[in-house]
Amino acid sequence: DPQRTAFLLRKQWTLYSVTPLYRFSDARLRDYARLLSAFIAAEKQKGWAVEVGVELDIKVAVSSLPDLRGSDQDQAAILVQLSSRSPASPKNSEEKVIWSGWFCCVSGDDLSENVPEDFTCLPLFLASGAESYTSIVGSWFQKTFDCCFRRLAISPLNLSWMAAMWTGCKVDKTASAMELVFSVPRLPQPLDISYAIHPEDAKALWDTVQKTPGEITQEEVDVFMNCLYSHFHRHFKIHLSATKLVKVSTTIASAHCDGIIKFLQSQYLTGVLMLLTELAISQIQ
Repeated sequence: DPQRTAFLLRKQWTLYSVTPLYRFSDARLRDYARLLSAFIAAEKQKGWAVEVGVELDIKVAVSSLPDLRGSDQDQAAILVQLSSRSPASPKNSEEKVIWSGWFCCVSGDDLSENVPEDFTCLPLFLASGAESYTSIVGSWFQKTFDCCFRRLAISPLNLSWMAAMWTGCKVDKTASAMELVFSVPRLPQPLDISYAIHPEDAKALWDTVQKTPGEITQEEVDVFMNCLYSHFHRHFKIHLSATKLVKVSTTIASAHCDGIIKFLQSQYLTGVLMLLTELAISQIQ
């Protein structure tokens, strides 16, 4: 449902992998909101997560996003939102969402089948907002459900897969250029190289490389990237193969090696989440 998931688009999300949650229950989401709210209030007393000179009344909402799963075996996604209204705002004014985070598992059947009954598999966590709130919320979930959060980085190899897969996707709206950002190693000062390719040119190249529509192999991804490298070297005499791919931006989504993602097309949301779920599971295992 594009309307239910529209708020997930065009925001910067930080990725984490999460081990299975012990004795988590969908039926107790309101209780979890109340308990997390009390935990945040206690942490505020210690001086955490409070803007200087501003006292915020933070409310917690925990809800289910059943649309965000790849199969019936997947656990429904869980959304956690923190909202507030400052004392200076009128009493009838709307509360503002100041932080969002959500757990999901899209086509994570392999992990779900191998854990005991008391555990719930939601291996991918995405957060948008101040890191201090992410730390508090993560701390509460770790203490309550005996789980562990870890930042999820994206390797250059996985970024190259994303570049190839997203280039091959058809979009209803006008496609934007594919941009690849490379970091040059071993220099006194950081240096990045940005390489933009017209979407039609990138799609035409991928169509000549891909042998079986709907299937992608490592060999095809390598050929696709090597063709882009050769074209760049022909014009600028720079070997991109000696650099590190750190960011990929396409019409579908953008992803950074530090584990930061931005979703741009609702129709491909579950497809992107399927790949990220796979990466999160590989880190857990």
